[in-house]
Amino acid sequence: MAAANPPSAASSDEALLARYRAGDPAAFEVLYQRHRQGLYRFLLGLCNKPELAEEVYQDTWLSLIRSTSQPQGRATFRTWLYQIARNRLIDHWRKHGQRNPLHDSYDEQIHGEADDAPGPEQQLSLSRDQQRIDAALEDLPADQREVFLLRAHGDLDLPEIASLTQTPLETVKSRFRYALKKLRRLLAEEVLT
Repeated sequence: MAAANPPSAASSDEALLARYRAGDPAAFEVLYQRHRQGLYRFLLGLCNKPELAEEVYQDTWLSLIRSTSQPQGRATFRTWLYQIARNRLIDHWRKHGQRNPLHDSYDEQIHGEADDAPGPEQQLSLSRDQQRIDAALEDLPADQREVFLLRAHGDLDLPEIASLTQTPLETVKSRFRYALKKLRRLLAEEVLT
């Protein structure tokens, strides 16, 4: 049975998940609205294929809906959700015989949200900026891109990313540092050309 009080936007993700599991569909809507954009952008950034990102995105939310499990240990809901998404994408690659670029390399906020609708000139400028950013992200090694996207779109801190990717924290820190350095260089080169 749904709770008498509607879920608050200030409620923690974990509290919302508990309310949803107790039969409050409005709690799921708050969770979905809170994480939908970042999760989709994370997946799109990893695979660079909108149709695949959408498929994995939908599968992630369906998995959460069907699941009765909760985030384990010190994992936050956000870390758990992104882990589900990451696992679904890896499963897709395996199922289709594609290599997993997230595990192939061992070497070691660009844009924000705006509530105001930009005018045509701003939209063109933002579109060009987004294209430059997307191209620069594509030039990153997959492991660096994943760490950057989890930080930028997932809003996860580096220890959470280390836990999610099952990678040593120092390696995650290095990947993030190298990603930032390379992105800055690539974006600066683009402006100069």
